[in-house]
Amino acid sequence: MPFQLIKSETLLQGRTFKIRRDLLQTPDGRETKYEIVEHGGSVVIIPMDQAGNILFVRQYRHAAGMDMLELPAGTREKDEPFEECAAREIREETGMQAGTLKQLGSFYLAPGYSTEYMGVFLATDLKHNPLQADDDEFLAVEKIPVQQAFQMAERGELPDAKTLAALLMAKNYLET
Repeated sequence: MPFQLIKSETLLQGRTFKIRRDLLQTPDGRETKYEIVEHGGSVVIIPMDQAGNILFVRQYRHAAGMDMLELPAGTREKDEPFEECAAREIREETGMQAGTLKQLGSFYLAPGYSTEYMGVFLATDLKHNPLQADDDEFLAVEKIPVQQAFQMAERGELPDAKTLAALLMAKNYLET
């Protein structure tokens, strides 16, 4: 017998996500509550320039209380296709447009408490074509050679889960 939903209630409706509480019946007949973050999905992009560098962004992450070096990423707008979101986000966050966007896969970011599903894209054939950044984003672009990026990940210097997952998914495409 699978888990069965008894009832669901919205606790908070935010700008980019909703938090709900679900009451479930477990397979052995008990009742339990789960708080779930409903999220419309997002993308993470691995932008690679012609010199073999990956473009990362450094930005302040308030929840972590620190500046973090991460791959560019962003949230889908309503039912925006993942590829369109990736094309927009790379321009907003790095100022570069991808001539080629290849979807490498996708994953749930934190399936224990969130519905957020993230598409992973490799962006190549980059050219300068910026879009206006979001008002609350203050980003600095950093170019890091591919092998150095993998070494940083292995040493624990990139503590962002989406960045680590995307690099792992892109490893076969990026190794020379």
